[in-house]
Amino acid sequence: MASRPGALTEWPWSPLGSFKYLLVAPLVMASMHSYVTAVDEEKDLSRLMIVVLMLWRIVHSQIWISVSRQRTAKGTNKIVDKPIEFEQVDRERTWDDQVIFNTLLMYLANIKLPGASHLPPWRLDGAILMALLHAGPVEFLYYWFHRALHHHFLYSRYHSHHHSSIVTEPITSVVHPFAEHIAYTLLFAIPMVTASLCGILSIVSIMGYITYIDFMNNMGHCNFELFPKRLFHLFPPLKFLCYTPSFHSLHHTQFRTNYSLFMPIYDFIYGTTDNLTDSLYERSLEIEEESPDVIHLTHLTTHNSIYQMRLGFPSLSSCPLWSRPPWYLTCFMWPFTLLCSFALTSAIPLRTFVFERNRLRDLTVHSHLLPKFSFHRHHESINTIIEEAILEADEKGVKVMSLGLMNNREELNGSGEMYVQKYPKLKIRLVDGSSMAATVVINNIPKEATEIVFRGNLTKVASAVVFALCQKGVKVVVLREEEHSKLIKSGVDKNLVLSTSNSYYSPKVWLVGDGIENEEQMKAKEGTLFVPFSHFPPNKLRKDCFYQSTPAMRVPKSAQNIDSCENWLGRRVMSAWKIGGIVHALEGWEEHDCGNTCNVLRLHAIWEAALRHDFQPLPPSPL
Repeated sequence: MASRPGALTEWPWSPLGSFKYLLVAPLVMASMHSYVTAVDEEKDLSRLMIVVLMLWRIVHSQIWISVSRQRTAKGTNKIVDKPIEFEQVDRERTWDDQVIFNTLLMYLANIKLPGASHLPPWRLDGAILMALLHAGPVEFLYYWFHRALHHHFLYSRYHSHHHSSIVTEPITSVVHPFAEHIAYTLLFAIPMVTASLCGILSIVSIMGYITYIDFMNNMGHCNFELFPKRLFHLFPPLKFLCYTPSFHSLHHTQFRTNYSLFMPIYDFIYGTTDNLTDSLYERSLEIEEESPDVIHLTHLTTHNSIYQMRLGFPSLSSCPLWSRPPWYLTCFMWPFTLLCSFALTSAIPLRTFVFERNRLRDLTVHSHLLPKFSFHRHHESINTIIEEAILEADEKGVKVMSLGLMNNREELNGSGEMYVQKYPKLKIRLVDGSSMAATVVINNIPKEATEIVFRGNLTKVASAVVFALCQKGVKVVVLREEEHSKLIKSGVDKNLVLSTSNSYYSPKVWLVGDGIENEEQMKAKEGTLFVPFSHFPPNKLRKDCFYQSTPAMRVPKSAQNIDSCENWLGRRVMSAWKIGGIVHALEGWEEHDCGNTCNVLRLHAIWEAALRHDFQPLPPSPL
């Protein structure tokens, strides 16, 4: 929001939220119906292409979002090394409002503007006229209008909203108050309206011109430089005809320079070119891919998780992963979901890639994605991909790699022990996160609890938690003979009770993980507290009970560049498995923390280390 919002700041359909696309639905259906039912002579392909253009603009922008976020996470050719936070993501979640606005105006023009309907596919004279009008009046008028927006009166009421984003992303380009977009639309309409009135407008020229505007807007607001020097050496006048991301980035950091739209020639003519333009461009091209201190290796969960990961839709990734997907994903986007899922897991080379970069003090933390879903964990190829990722990170000098979600399953790779045994000279330290997860679970259990029920698959974390609780004098009730036998063999020799009697569903604290059945949850007493120890949260079936988060902690206030949620966790909350690797690196511990053993005797020290580095426990749930 601008510092002093002026008139027409809000978009008219803001109260509609995600339902704003219903505004164009009647027009879309009408254009499709008229094209199908009309006779050949009356079919208007240009009207039908409006909806195609709308969809293409959304997909085009999303491609830029994903590519830009992946490149800035790697750090290659980065321009501004500052963080993006949730505040900016929330401010820019309305980036598609201008697509809806332009679509509505195009339908209106198709009906009312002379020469704007029943357009031919292509006319060269119309395309040339539009190009000349853009290079002349549009660029010239935009330059002076942009300078006027930086006058304190207009800046405080409108343009400061756009400049709130010092570090830009592609969609920053179209995040403006409604009044500004009205002015921009009038400017960009000059070539199209003129060609239409002259009777030389065509479908391809409209789609090409709008795609050009979107392309240049998105490209100029990327926070990485992508123009090679060779282009400017081969064609020196290009520096006056096409701006670069570093050129426009200076406008967002210096504010009073580099006002041009896409053609910097007007800044050169009027003396507003920033003196740092050339040096920043050169310096950005020299920045190589960053080598992190810690890598956290995770994977996709459900098909819809492709939208929630950071490379997906920012407005969705900034919120916890939903237990039930939004209606528009379920009803309309399932073909796109399946297509993207197939592309990620099958159509591209299977290797991990970076998708997020965080900073904690002097530590650089990268999150890498293994492009497989949870239901792929039985594939033998998973271990090969993880192994290659470990060896590559070891070669780059990464200190610690933590294995997240199901990448550390005992049946898959022995909780990482397989790689340690195969490569005993690894310099990188592997952390499966179990020790940190176990100590978080232990500290999530209310101190006044003297008796708890254990139910779920007996994992490494579960064994460590049960052992530690029994050592503290807490009675742990186990409901399966097999689990009881395994715990006895693992060294639990006291305060462990085996019972299949319904009376032992009475304790008010349940330690739960994968494998708990819905029927068992329903047997719990009213007000029971469910404390998960697994990666995945249990189904929240009981409204009269309390459910804690999966093992996690709140990150330090000094942690930077956290603009998305980790799966189903809240904002600025990090899973214990990821924290385990970070604390391991911050403390400089030299041993691996993975395999069949868990640092049960060091759980208190690990917890104290996490608190010492300003990780904070989540608020406790009441009993």
